[in-house]
Amino acid sequence: MSFLFPLLAVVIWSANTVVSKAAAGTIDPAAISFYRWVVAALALTPFCLAGVWRQRQQLRPWLGRLLVLASLGMVLYQCLAYYAAHQTSATNMGVIGSLIPLLTVLLGALLFATPPRPVALAGVVVSLSGVLWLLGKGQPASLLQGVNPGDLMMLAGSASYALYGLLMRRWQLPFGPWINLYLQVLLAVALLTPVAASADSLAVSGPALAMVLFAGLASSLLAAYCWLRGLATLGPERTAIFMNLVPLLTAMLAQLTLGEPLHDYHLLGGGLILGGVVMSQLRTRSRPQPEAA
Repeated sequence: MSFLFPLLAVVIWSANTVVSKAAAGTIDPAAISFYRWVVAALALTPFCLAGVWRQRQQLRPWLGRLLVLASLGMVLYQCLAYYAAHQTSATNMGVIGSLIPLLTVLLGALLFATPPRPVALAGVVVSLSGVLWLLGKGQPASLLQGVNPGDLMMLAGSASYALYGLLMRRWQLPFGPWINLYLQVLLAVALLTPVAASADSLAVSGPALAMVLFAGLASSLLAAYCWLRGLATLGPERTAIFMNLVPLLTAMLAQLTLGEPLHDYHLLGGGLILGGVVMSQLRTRSRPQPEAA
């Protein structure tokens, strides 16, 4: 039954993509970006504040790195997703978001001199063709005339989150997963305060309040807990496979709740992207090394 934890996490994250699209018509994107992390901060404070206070001396050297992580994973990624929802479909958002594992491979090679394996390079080519097919709505040549800004924002947000994941693994913050999350949430609230001040309106209606609570509690906290449980019981490789379900689940939920149509170019482009992502995650068996004489 351990697989239920990562499965529930990806269901929640897929639903949150649909919620982001639905929120585009009910609440300012700057407002929901801010309120989401305020809700998460309020929920975590009773459990994490004492631990942060006890470790306050050890925290200071890490504040710069925590600020970078909060900027990438919670401010840029989430803000760009909410703004993208005003100009593209939830289905497109889910499919483009599935590029995160592949973008992680590319950014690791470009920024940290981590050479990708040949099968990962093949995955890049396959996924890139899927991206071009999807963004061009089945006619890649039409991209010469311009690309949907919402798709580009979602792509930039996915790259931001891929870099976030790389830095999280490289820096190995020593405070435990929940304290790390809490500190980043607090910094995200601080960073988003001027963004919220620029919103046309900070009003929250009844439906918008439910969306904020879902994003702040279910997507930010419950899904994170389930994902951590999956990592602990299944391991990172087996858990990561569940991320490939996000575009499929997002498309299904968008059809059921928002009435979004599913076109042929979604199926082909999304299939190529997912195929490339799966290829990039394949592990080749290394030959056993002969023992030294």
